[in-house]
Amino acid sequence: MSVDVPSSSTGKTGTSSRTYVLALLTLVYTFNHIDRQILVILLEPIKADLSLTDTQLGLLSGLAFAAFYATLGIPIAMWADRGDRRTIISLALAVWSGMTALSGLAQNYWHLLIARMGVGVGEAGGTPPATSIISDLYGPNERATALGIYTTGIGIGILAGFIIGGVVYEALGWRAAFFIAGVPGLLLALLVRFTLKEPVRGAVEARTDVGTAPTLKETLAFIGGQTSFLFLLAGCCLICISANAFLVFTSSHLQRTYGVGPGDVAIPLGVLIGGVGGIGAVVVGRFCDRLSARDLRWRPWTIAICAALALPFAWMFLRAPTIELAYAWNVVPSFIGLIYASVAYTASQELVGLRMRSFASAFMLFCLTLIGIGGGPTLAGWLSTHFNETGSATPLKSALEIILALNALSVVFLFLSGRTYDRDVKRAAATA
Repeated sequence: MSVDVPSSSTGKTGTSSRTYVLALLTLVYTFNHIDRQILVILLEPIKADLSLTDTQLGLLSGLAFAAFYATLGIPIAMWADRGDRRTIISLALAVWSGMTALSGLAQNYWHLLIARMGVGVGEAGGTPPATSIISDLYGPNERATALGIYTTGIGIGILAGFIIGGVVYEALGWRAAFFIAGVPGLLLALLVRFTLKEPVRGAVEARTDVGTAPTLKETLAFIGGQTSFLFLLAGCCLICISANAFLVFTSSHLQRTYGVGPGDVAIPLGVLIGGVGGIGAVVVGRFCDRLSARDLRWRPWTIAICAALALPFAWMFLRAPTIELAYAWNVVPSFIGLIYASVAYTASQELVGLRMRSFASAFMLFCLTLIGIGGGPTLAGWLSTHFNETGSATPLKSALEIILALNALSVVFLFLSGRTYDRDVKRAAATA
C-alpha cells in the first residue's frame, strides 16, 4: 500500500504520541543495558567466587553475549522489515529479562556463560525494530537528536546497572543483583505490547512505501554500493572495540589499581559513564543535527572529532596517580563516548531504502556487536592475561593502553566516510 503525506506530518502518530513512543523505547533500551552492564560491575566478585581468569571474564562480557546478539539480529531485522515491530520488541525484552534473572542461579562458569548467551538472544530483537520505528516518526533534521535521546538508554542503563549491582552486591551478594535487574523487564514487555502503536513506514519523509521489502541479496548489494556507509561502519567498529573494552574493564582497573571494591566505584562510574554519557549523547546529537542541516558530512565527522578528542583524556585516565584524578580525566571521554552509536544508527537509517532500515540497523549492529562488543572485552582480557603471564605489574592497564590505538585509526575511516555521505543519502532517498 502506498503512502504519500506532507513532510511535516508524522503520519498517524502525533507529536505527543511519538514522544511517548520515543520515551518508551528509550526505557526499553535502558533495560537492555541494565541487564547487560549489571555483569560489568560484578566481574571482580564473580571472578573470585567462580575462580575465573581475565580471558574468561572477557568472554562472558564480550563474545559469549555478542555472538548470539549479532547473529540473530539479522533474521530478526528481516522480520521487522516485514512484520509487527512492537511484538518483536516485547518478546525480545521478555527473553533477555528472564535470562538476566536466571544468571543469578549460575553455579559455575558454564552456567553463567549459557545465561549470558540467552541475554544475547533476547537483546538481538531490541534495537533494529526500535530504530526503524523512531526513524518513521522523526524526520532527517530531528533524527540524530531523537536517536541521541534513544541512546541515552545506554547511559541511563549503565548508571542504573552499576548502582543496582554495587548496592545490591554489598547488601545481598552478586546473585541477587541479577534477579533484581531482570524481573522488572518482564512487566515492561507487557506495557510495550499493549500501549505502543506501529507508525506508518516512511510517512514523516513523504517517501513511498511500496509494501514489499527487497531480498537479502538486493539489500546487501545496495549497502555495498554506499561507500560512506562502509567507511563509517569501519570507523565505528574500531571505536566500539575500544569503548567496550574500557566499559567492561574500567571498574576492574580502578578496583585493582586503587584497592577499592564494587560498591566504592559503582556510583562514581555510573554517574560518569551513564549520567554524563547520556547527557552527552543528547547534546552532541543535537549539535550534529544542526551542523548536518548545512552539510551532511558532519554526521561521520562529528564522531571523528570526538574520537580524536577522547584519546589524550583516556590515556591520562589510565595513568592517574589517584582515583579522584582518574574520575576527573574520564569526564570528557564519558561525555562524548556514546555519540558514535547514535550517529551510526542515524546513518543506517538515512543511507538505505525504507524497507531496508531494520536490516541496515541490524547489519550495523551485527558488525558493532561481533567486532566491538564481542572483540573489545575479549581482546582486552586476553592481552591482560598474556601480560600477567609475562610478569607485568599492571597487565590490565597495559592491555587498555594498546586498545586505545584503535581510536586513532578510526578517525581516518570516519573522515573518508564524509566525502561521499551526501551523495549516498540522495541515492537512498531515491529508493523506496
